[in-house]
Amino acid sequence: MTTREARGGTLVIGGGYAGSIVARKLGRLGATIVSPDNFVLYTPLLPEAASGMLEPRHVVVPLRQMCPHAELLLGRAVSLDERERAVVAETLGGTYAVRYQRLVIALGAIARSLPVPGLSEHGRGFKDVADAIALRNHVLRTLEAAAATLDPAEAERQLGYVFVGAGYAGVEALAELGDLVHDAVRRDFPELRERPQRWVLVDAAERILHEVPQRLGRYAAQELQGRGVEIHVGTTLTSYDGRAAALSDGTVVPARTLVWTAGVRANPVVAELGLPLDERGRVVVDEMLRVRGREDIWALGDCAAVPNTATPGRVDPPTCQHALRQARQLAQNLHGPQRPYGYRMLGQVATLGRYKGIADVLGLRLRGFPGWFVARTYHLYALPLLPRRIRVVTDWTVALLFRRDVSELSAVGHPRRLEP
Repeated sequence: MTTREARGGTLVIGGGYAGSIVARKLGRLGATIVSPDNFVLYTPLLPEAASGMLEPRHVVVPLRQMCPHAELLLGRAVSLDERERAVVAETLGGTYAVRYQRLVIALGAIARSLPVPGLSEHGRGFKDVADAIALRNHVLRTLEAAAATLDPAEAERQLGYVFVGAGYAGVEALAELGDLVHDAVRRDFPELRERPQRWVLVDAAERILHEVPQRLGRYAAQELQGRGVEIHVGTTLTSYDGRAAALSDGTVVPARTLVWTAGVRANPVVAELGLPLDERGRVVVDEMLRVRGREDIWALGDCAAVPNTATPGRVDPPTCQHALRQARQLAQNLHGPQRPYGYRMLGQVATLGRYKGIADVLGLRLRGFPGWFVARTYHLYALPLLPRRIRVVTDWTVALLFRRDVSELSAVGHPRRLEP
């Protein structure tokens, strides 16, 4: 097997938000990134990409532009040899043993699913750009199907939408897609204006958005219910056959669409690296972000259980704002005086569709238009690179002036073969 050296001695496994920030902060010191994608996704803007408010390419940032001094190997890490200080990576250019002096594990998380009958066969995830594009196309296709069918029962199923998981992803995705469907029906589907839609939000917790202060969570629930959304808390999904979702409270919802956003879990690849893991499969690190018992391996982001000196006894939640601060501290620790990581959250924000949102910033709690404005402003600040921010602002401006595009592009990615 061919051996190669990590640029600058630092190897970063995973090119997500946390890993890319580390490589960017290292600057001219350099790093080698092993990632299956050549871009980094800014996850909080994913619901707006799904609704068409933003162009999907504008919620991702090219890694080569974000980390101009880093070497990018498109592929995946398959094994770690700590004795040789090398990671075996399968890349587009072949399989290599990449030697390192400092190793950073930033493999992120994947969607966490449960063994619910029918979920894996008929449910839809919402974790990456491909999921967002596919969900948008599917939702627009349900409108076309509902407009075409003469069967009232089938039209009811086509216009039924169930979201399981009432955290940020589930609530924001439902709100954005709800706006898309209502706008499309009002302007482009006159035959569906009298047909009822059914939007259902399900969560096992006792309230939605349990991460935010209770008052703001209540406002979000009232806002959604005012739009006709059914909220089932303290409830789980028991089965889904692609035609109807059965809930633990006895409710049966006819629906051709079920979106699963009920949490994430650490990327299972970390379990193959031989590093210490906690009960949830996350890499165990100390307050310096160094892997427990290792001198030259660090971990951060959603794949790691990161202790926070500002919140003793608790590890960081999987949010972009924590990943950003972890990455900044780790980049300093790799090549400078090591300091313990500590960060106290400035606040939390969430959008609830067009012109509605909630924000808790430095104890100031906002809702409605002010909350929506603060949420968008924060995301614009956190999105890497000025050109991407300009593109996002342009998309938002265009959306204010023109109606939503209802083109359904499910054929993209499946081109017809050339025929003789």
